[in-house]
Amino acid sequence: MRIDLSFSASSFDELQLRDKNVIVIDVLRSSTTVAAALNNGAREIIPVASIESAVKISGSLFGEVTLRGGERNGKIIEGFNLGNSPREYTESTVRGKSIIFCTTNGSVAMAKSRYAKNMAVASFVNLTRVVEYMKEINNDFWIVCAGKAMGLGSFSLEDAVCAGMILDRLEKENSLPMELSDSSRAAQLLHKSLGRSLLKMMKNSDHGQYLKEIGFEEDIKVCAAVDSIPVLPVLSGNVLKLRKDDRAPESELAQGTK
Repeated sequence: MRIDLSFSASSFDELQLRDKNVIVIDVLRSSTTVAAALNNGAREIIPVASIESAVKISGSLFGEVTLRGGERNGKIIEGFNLGNSPREYTESTVRGKSIIFCTTNGSVAMAKSRYAKNMAVASFVNLTRVVEYMKEINNDFWIVCAGKAMGLGSFSLEDAVCAGMILDRLEKENSLPMELSDSSRAAQLLHKSLGRSLLKMMKNSDHGQYLKEIGFEEDIKVCAAVDSIPVLPVLSGNVLKLRKDDRAPESELAQGTK
């Protein structure tokens, strides 16, 4: 099993991911929000790369069963129903709905992965579920860190640490040898150095500090809770859905998402 890793969504062309097994990570906050929305009953998430695409797609869908969610600079897009806080995507709001999802970096990385053979969305909140998925496929993977929201292409510390944690778990649990690219090894070293206090690391990261400034500090706590939303969002066609039989029971809905 070889693991390659990109530290931002701008560092590759979407055709490079064709027929690859891909894991997309955007800890703060797109990956966490996707997991929360699907866990709380959303029918599907439709990731798009631009506001224009979101508006175009929503025009062809039924308004009563479709929501638009997303952000620019961390804040809700004007005219959208929801922002990018996992706490907004409650069961009463999203159950049974299709959500057109547009964020600065996270949805871009997800949309650029549409030609992948297999693609799953990862964060700290579903980390063990992602490791199990990678062990099950037991083949080469490309991990895509979406990057920092305040600038497409910027390195994101929390995404890299999450990738490193996945790799550390996978290396310890997988019986077959792993071949890691230099960037994968760098992420693993970052996790070993900073992974003991995820909440502290995330609050001190560039985007964590920005989220605190604009009033979303509680989101950081939700995003730092390892395995709190144990579901696996996977690509099915051009949309994200929960893997079959992967929806958590009502009693296990993650704290902070209601």
